[in-house]
Amino acid sequence: YIVHPKKFLVWLFIASIVMLFGAMTSAYIVRKGEGNWLAFDLPQAFNYSTVLIMLSSISYHFSYLAAKVDNLKNVKIGLIATLILGVGFLYAQYYSWVELVSYKGMNGFGIVFGGKYSNPSGSFLYVISGLHGFHIITGLAFVLSVLILAIKGKVGSQTMLWVESCSTYWHFLGGLWIYLYIFLLLNH
Repeated sequence: YIVHPKKFLVWLFIASIVMLFGAMTSAYIVRKGEGNWLAFDLPQAFNYSTVLIMLSSISYHFSYLAAKVDNLKNVKIGLIATLILGVGFLYAQYYSWVELVSYKGMNGFGIVFGGKYSNPSGSFLYVISGLHGFHIITGLAFVLSVLILAIKGKVGSQTMLWVESCSTYWHFLGGLWIYLYIFLLLNH
């Protein structure tokens, strides 16, 4: 079985992201074990963002199935829905940061990143969710590029490379968020 070079690049990029987040979650566990760790509830907006990212995987899969049967109208509908849900995910992530800043703990200050009133637990949460958010932005750019190809009529059962590659990346990002969300729930 020979993998197309562009698909291989997507898998290589995914492998590097797995290593990055593996290192981040490992560092989180090690730093938590050293003490001085502020325990707090995860932002409620994380629940909404989790639902949005799962729905976006469903909408992308709808596009993928439509492309396999050359239904360009449904490809476009699914991709537009994926873009909207992905942007909604980013907004929910931003709002989770707003929730963190407004949280009033024992020190009377919110959960902030860096500085005099910060705690490593909050800083890790910002870095992990921010890095994932950055990768969602790259995923949205990928989805947008597939949408542009669909608008130009260059997507279909005979031209699935970009649809399949984007599908792999987008579903990976959704799965990564589920992993991070569960990790943070169990380790906050």
